[in-house]
This record gives sequence, structure tokens and C-alpha cells, in this order.
Amino acid sequence: MTIRVMLVDDHRMFREALRVPLEAEPDMEIVAEANSGADTLASLDLTCPDVLVLDIGLPDLNGIEVARTAIRRHPDLRIVALSGFADRIYIEEMLKAGAHGYVVKSAGADELVSAIRVVAGGRSFLSPEATQVMLRHIQPDADTVAPPPSVLGKREREVLVLLAGGLRSAEIAANLGIAVGTVEVHRRNIKQKLGMNRTADLIRYAVHEGLISS
Repeated sequence: MTIRVMLVDDHRMFREALRVPLEAEPDMEIVAEANSGADTLASLDLTCPDVLVLDIGLPDLNGIEVARTAIRRHPDLRIVALSGFADRIYIEEMLKAGAHGYVVKSAGADELVSAIRVVAGGRSFLSPEATQVMLRHIQPDADTVAPPPSVLGKREREVLVLLAGGLRSAEIAANLGIAVGTVEVHRRNIKQKLGMNRTADLIRYAVHEGLISS
């Protein structure tokens, strides 16, 4: 059986690099590509792939939102999350949203090929790096109470939402039309106000407080 695959990443060069090894596999066919969340959801209705290889850091909707909506519309769709982030919060939230696999971009193409075959066969797949993150991560203190989002200014909340969506500082700056240095200032202020030092904690906070729409 041929596995019909759709590739989603906002970088064309990266999609082209992925397409070569996947199309070389006799049991795989690339039926569609997209570079944004909106295009992904529109294309799914037309192409009906078996497996969606989905980047988390998209320029409009983040991959978590896309996965959640895609599974709701297409319950039989299988999703492999593909991300440059190996933070536990991304892995957990993508799996909660309906993804069946998670591959870190630093992995080789053979790992992605394996992930596609595994999830197409009805099982789940975590790349070794993602598995190690899940195993060694210690849960934060459940009794710790973080300040409400209202302590953040409007621009700080916007930066936090984009950060939680997987965007880097330069991408956030371009999205908001501000300087990269300004983004870094907002990030420092956000960490100070929320009492958090790690980006992963900020992402977890944004998800927990509903700043990322469901």
C-alpha cells in the first residue's frame, strides 16, 4: 500500500530537502505541500493524505492548533510532528492535540521515514531525542502558583503567544513589526514578571493559561 504524505513547513528549501528521500521510498507518495496553517487545513480537504508531516513553528497558526483542527475534521488522519524543538511542552501538547509521532529536525531522513511508516501502521513514534527529553524531565512543583496573564502588558502577551507558537525572536520581531532587540527586552520582562527562567516554562504557562487558542 502506498502511503500518501503531505509535507508542511514554512521553509521551501527544507520541504524540498525532505521530499527527495521520501519520494525515493517505493511505498510513499508526496501528494501535497503547504507553508502555513491555513493552507494546510484547506489542502487537507482536497488531497486527503494518510500522513501529515507537520512543522510546529508556522507563520500563522501554530502546529498545535493545526493538528487539533485537522484531527477534528479528519479523524483518520495520522500526524507526525516535525520540530526543531525538543522541549517536553511541545511534545506533550502536540500529542494531546492528536499527533501520533514526534521527530526532531536534527534527526536523519531515515528517522522520518520510519516515523511515517510507524504512524501509518496505527502505532505511535517518538524520535530517540524526544524520548530522552520525556524520560529525564522532572515535573514542576504542582503547588507553585504563577501570576495571572494580566500582569503582562499587551505587547508582552503578544510576544508570549508567538513564542509559545514556536517562533524565534527574529520571527516574532518580523511578525509584530518591531526590532529583535525589543523582542528580547519583552522576553526578559516576561520572565521576570512570571518568575520563570526557562523558555519551556513560558510555553507551558501560555498553554495552561489558554493564551494559545484551542
